[in-house]
Amino acid sequence: MIRSWTARLIALAFGLGSLAAGVLAQWGRTNARLDLLGHFAPVWLAVALATALLALAGTRGAWRVSLLALAFLGAAFSASLLAPEFARPIRPAVGGEGAPRLRLIQFNSWDANIDPARTADWIAAQHPDVVTIEEVTPVLRLALEARGLRYTKGMVSAAIFSRAPPAPAPFMVPQPFWRVLPDFARATFNAPGGAGAFSVIAVHLNRPTIAESAGQPGALVRFLTLYPQDRLIMAGDFNRTPWSFDLRRLDDRFALERLDRALPTWPARLWVKGRRLRLPPLLPIDHVYVGRAWRLVALRRGPPMGSDHYPLVVDLALED
Repeated sequence: MIRSWTARLIALAFGLGSLAAGVLAQWGRTNARLDLLGHFAPVWLAVALATALLALAGTRGAWRVSLLALAFLGAAFSASLLAPEFARPIRPAVGGEGAPRLRLIQFNSWDANIDPARTADWIAAQHPDVVTIEEVTPVLRLALEARGLRYTKGMVSAAIFSRAPPAPAPFMVPQPFWRVLPDFARATFNAPGGAGAFSVIAVHLNRPTIAESAGQPGALVRFLTLYPQDRLIMAGDFNRTPWSFDLRRLDDRFALERLDRALPTWPARLWVKGRRLRLPPLLPIDHVYVGRAWRLVALRRGPPMGSDHYPLVVDLALED
């Protein structure tokens, strides 16, 4: 029973907090700062549900009605942020029998990776064709090369590793793009079975809180138009969740299909008072986009390793 005024006020604060966060997040359509609240929509939904449980646990009369009303409104606003991600169409996965197959791993390996050797062992054991990595360190790079993966350098710490050697790039990156693009790596490969060429781009967008990088998403959209879209693959750490209006706008502007759906990849661990704490993933901020020629066969999250991110393992079939 919720008997004390302290407990009632805590429940009231939960309800008001979840409602306020859900309402303010709606203004993320036009305000980048308020859109940050939208990234945590699952948290606000959980707080709203906790409010309802507290109300049902023992309050009566006006208190119960008020708390349940707050919980319902808070849950409704939070759910409205989450619903589009679950409702958006994704072409169903296929078996891919007879079509050329490709395995891709997307992983922000973290520049403070605590176990690069184990990370490299796990990646090599998945037998990937292509690996898109952000925050790659020299130690991890050498470890992956020692396991037979070829290194394609990106701008800063983004990189692409591959079993097969890359083919010549289809074009030179125009000079104006270098000043505005996010950290990225790119490579073009010959498709398995002699089915032509395809290109892969690894991307690491800055956090939306960094004002100086506000032009990165738009520059990335323009950069992608330089490639043939049907066979393009883009994967990376976008630092944006599917329930943010920022990522929804990018989804609409990319001529590509995002294959992941609400699959959290961060955090795997965090620094707290000088200690690394392992945590369950909460935010889906690593994403994989493909052109129309690619069909999803399977997509899964890998295990926690030395990074603060979880990896994604994606099996694709090339169906022209």
